[in-house]
Amino acid sequence: MTESTAFENLTNEAQIESLTSCVQGILSQFDLDVAGFESINHGFNSTFKVTTVGGERFALRVNVNSTKTLENLHAEVQWVQSIRDVLVPAPIANSSGEFITFAHHDASGRTLPAVLFSWLEGEEVGDEPTPDQLFATGAAMAKLHLGSKGFKFEPGASLPLIDSVLWGATDYLCGQAGALSQADREQMKIAYELIQEVVDRQLAENEPQPIHADMHSWNLMWHNGALAVFDFDDAMMGTPLMDLATAIYYLDTEEQNQSLLDGYRSVTPLMTFSKRDLDILRVQRRVVLLNYLFETSNPEHQAIIPDYQAETMRRVKALVQ
Repeated sequence: MTESTAFENLTNEAQIESLTSCVQGILSQFDLDVAGFESINHGFNSTFKVTTVGGERFALRVNVNSTKTLENLHAEVQWVQSIRDVLVPAPIANSSGEFITFAHHDASGRTLPAVLFSWLEGEEVGDEPTPDQLFATGAAMAKLHLGSKGFKFEPGASLPLIDSVLWGATDYLCGQAGALSQADREQMKIAYELIQEVVDRQLAENEPQPIHADMHSWNLMWHNGALAVFDFDDAMMGTPLMDLATAIYYLDTEEQNQSLLDGYRSVTPLMTFSKRDLDILRVQRRVVLLNYLFETSNPEHQAIIPDYQAETMRRVKALVQ
């Protein structure tokens, strides 16, 4: 059994515990008098709350499952540092002046990159966002879109472009030895064609720009009536509609959708789009997430595959009929 396989077979708690020495190695590279750290989220990546002896708090994100390259991470940091009109966490440089810090993780046999961020006060918006919070989310998204239009990265930094159905990921659904049955593959391939048509048209009609690409309510912090946006690890080059469709995918009702759209319109006019294109891009987000579930080493995420796959195929079939 390889080290990587051993890590994948660990429980969620054991995976977090296995990261302890890696986190210590990362934090040792900062000019901080660390009193302790604790896991606050272990999902796609792993985030730790870091507390200093003086009571300062930081958020350390360790890229456990992310496939982002060093160039992608530099681009994320550069874009976040440029944001002025939306409250976001600030990347913190290590003692060498670098924003990307590495340490070896024994359980996976890999050297993992990490970014330390300033701490955001408040609570995550969570599963039940209020109309005011959704309005603020739409407004924040619009401000991010206005600010990132025409943004230029420094040499050695770039974000991946959303120009394919699975956002550049390996196809675990319909590829060789894919997870879907033959009947489901046939339906999924039709959906792939519909999605690719919309993606191609979006890129032909719009100049790609940095987008958050994952603005759901667990990546939003609410404090004293103000919204903050965090977790830019999924940031990519795309179009405003791609970003909007991803955010709407996570909402449950038309009333929630309208609150988000009203917030967007309060900042700048909404982009022109058809309901059909929006629906197709929403399904794309679902398909991307299902594909991720077959790739991740996170045991809790792996456990939801059967139900998530069944609901995804229901939505795919409704789309292609």
